[in-house]
Amino acid sequence: MTSHPHRHRTALAGRRLLSALALAAALAGTAACGKPATPGADVWAVVNGKEIKRDEVEKYFRTRINREGPQPSHEESLSLKLNILEELMNNEILYDRARKLGLEAGDGEVEDKFTESKSPFTEEEFQRQLKDRGVSVDDLKQNLRRQITVQKLINREVVAKISITDQDVTDFYNHNRSQFNLVEPLFRIAQVVVTSTRDAQVRNRKNDDAGTDADARRKANALLQQLHAGADFAQVAMDYSEDPSTASNGGDIGYVRESDLSPPKVDPILKRAVLSLRPGEISGLLGMRDGYTILKLVSRESPGQRQLSDPQVQQLIRESLRSRKEQLLRAAYLGIAREESKAVNYLARQVLESSGKLPASLPPPAPPTQPAKK
Repeated sequence: MTSHPHRHRTALAGRRLLSALALAAALAGTAACGKPATPGADVWAVVNGKEIKRDEVEKYFRTRINREGPQPSHEESLSLKLNILEELMNNEILYDRARKLGLEAGDGEVEDKFTESKSPFTEEEFQRQLKDRGVSVDDLKQNLRRQITVQKLINREVVAKISITDQDVTDFYNHNRSQFNLVEPLFRIAQVVVTSTRDAQVRNRKNDDAGTDADARRKANALLQQLHAGADFAQVAMDYSEDPSTASNGGDIGYVRESDLSPPKVDPILKRAVLSLRPGEISGLLGMRDGYTILKLVSRESPGQRQLSDPQVQQLIRESLRSRKEQLLRAAYLGIAREESKAVNYLARQVLESSGKLPASLPPPAPPTQPAKK
């Protein structure tokens, strides 16, 4: 299904626990400040005297790949590691800058965020998440402190400087009037997906993954009963849906044109379900080739020209303009911050000098060990 172009929303960095866990794993065990005269072979970057080592990048890298699927090629792996290293370097630059401006998060802020991140899980589930990623509670809290600190910097130096005027909204509408002329009905849809095969990647807050068709049917029926009993659809999707692209959004697919519901783009079962629902209604259990789906029709918009006086149109335009400006100002601010920092990417130098291969002195990392079964 194709999302409506105006429905993309900018999410604040570090809002989800799994993201925090992944970055915490990358940052766990970071070396203390103090740039050596000649960095060791395991030092892949130095930012303002702070070393970023190979094992930090490797930890984060392992959270980005599917261990049970096809392994990336040598070139794909190196490219991903270079991207990860750049992310870690940028994070360190912004974190260092925020601390110098007195914006470091306090213990109370960290504890509040830690409690919020932990709340969707039972204690057993939470501990399993930590163990699976080789992350301690202290690692997670350290990463949350960094996330909060960097976000405070961005809020002060970037977000606070964004201003969207009524004239900006009017100008955008006048230049993009055709985008608000609906030539066919639009359906805003949310979904809960349960697949009949296991996936190595975590797809929901409960880390709940059906492994067989029978398990998938039982799980989907149980979720449907919860929804009929009044459970919040978005919360159920975030907790249990196994779709990688919509679970974290509460199952929200966004706006879909009626023509995009036609085969072969979409299974006829889904189209019939969408067209039969009224806004706010939930479908029954829809059997698909790879599992089961439950749909909710959030809203339906009829064809026609949307006017600027429509509050929803104004909100969409403001969100779009704010998102664009924030991305632009973030990039500009980071560019200045990097320019004013002392940062060296040794991995990039090594890759270039070796024509895309790491030097022999840097052997490939050992495969990750699986947690011992009790």
